[in-house]
Amino acid sequence: MGFFSKDISTMDDLFVHTLRDIYYAENQIVKALPKMIEKATDMQLRQGFETHLGETKTHISRLEQVFEMHGVQAKQVRCPAIDGIIEETDEITGDIDDKQVLDAALIAAAQAVEHYEMTRYGTLVAWAKQLGRTDCAAVLQQTLEEEEATDKKLTQIAEAGGVNSLAAAE
Repeated sequence: MGFFSKDISTMDDLFVHTLRDIYYAENQIVKALPKMIEKATDMQLRQGFETHLGETKTHISRLEQVFEMHGVQAKQVRCPAIDGIIEETDEITGDIDDKQVLDAALIAAAQAVEHYEMTRYGTLVAWAKQLGRTDCAAVLQQTLEEEEATDKKLTQIAEAGGVNSLAAAE
């Protein structure tokens, strides 16, 4: 096995490792969102980020609940994927002076985060069911649905809300 997977030998180990991965990711997102809120100039986008910050704190609480339900310690495992997405966001948005283009970039970055989270939560729901943990699956499903709803809201802000049109007009 690879260096990072030395403690994974069963599906349950993989489930717990992935829980710890997304737990780390959610905690990093809570740290990154205030910067994104500060940079956003579109009021609907800013409000969406503020709402999602509160939701993300709830996601962390739900993960802690799943850890407890599953009888394992709630701890984080570093997630290079989310670190990379956040680093890329900082690099790209740090170079954009045009506020409309910046808002479009922030939406794209936020959707990259959402898509990562949706893959993780979708996988965790499936694995929880496979492991006979429908209780854990139900809690994780709530978060998956919120992540999907956030992704749709971001698309709506970009397209119907006019962020992309304004950015393209510059």
